[in-house]
Amino acid sequence: MKQFISDFNKLVKLRLTLTVVFSASIAFLIGAKQQENVIWLNWLILTIGGFLVTGSANGFNEIIEKDLDRLMKRTADRPLPTGRMTTGQALVLSLFMGLFGTLLLVRLNFLAGLLSVFSIILYAFVYTPLKQKSPIAVFVGAFPGALPPLIGYYAAFKSAGFGFEYTAVSEAAIVITPWVLFLIQFFWQFPHFWAIAWVADDDYKNAGFRLLPTTKKDSISAWMIFISALIMVPAGFLPWYYGFGGTLFTIASLVGGLVFTYYGFQHLRHKTDETARKVMFTSFLYLPLTQLILLFDFIPFK
Repeated sequence: MKQFISDFNKLVKLRLTLTVVFSASIAFLIGAKQQENVIWLNWLILTIGGFLVTGSANGFNEIIEKDLDRLMKRTADRPLPTGRMTTGQALVLSLFMGLFGTLLLVRLNFLAGLLSVFSIILYAFVYTPLKQKSPIAVFVGAFPGALPPLIGYYAAFKSAGFGFEYTAVSEAAIVITPWVLFLIQFFWQFPHFWAIAWVADDDYKNAGFRLLPTTKKDSISAWMIFISALIMVPAGFLPWYYGFGGTLFTIASLVGGLVFTYYGFQHLRHKTDETARKVMFTSFLYLPLTQLILLFDFIPFK
């Protein structure tokens, strides 16, 4: 049983899945706070459903990349390449998680469930095959990677067919809030994934992955990492600009964006794995911290 739990955690990429679920749950609470009505049972359903949907997408990803994972040190110990889990077992688990997770999310809101299906398809069956073919995979992958705030936010509203019912919240608020959260998470993924791609480039090359902007550790790739890190400064001002981000959040986002920019510039100057790691570790901290601060410094607008 202990080995199965360990293998299951690796199949669903537990740390990544928990990060995604955290992002969706924060967006749910923001949507509920906007309505002044937090239903904790629905939050729990979202958390479980989001975990299952994300785990399903990661499971399909590992099934497709089973033979490639054998070629990389960072993935060689996953359950499929080692043979500790068969493809059939992983497929059953992934299908079950995808179906049950989607049903849970549809129970909350049809649109949230629909977006969850779209995220599985886009991540597992579009982004995953593209990783060997073109650096555009990072751009494509940024879309499913930024969907959790949309899914979480919409799940906070009562389902009404393809839309949702709302009374105390204006139509503008419902459109602006989740899409701003989507954009911030969308932009964040470029310095995040490109920094990881720089650090893991040698390992990725063993599997034929082409994730750096030019597929090489060169000046253009370093410039792209720097520019994408710099974009996080204006991106962090979007909630303030649209009237729902408070002063504390704006200051935290500015500081985080400046740290991103500083390490991005250092990487542009030196172009080493160590400077890329600093960009990567900044990305690990930036998103959960700013999202948590926004939850407590959120200004509901009608």
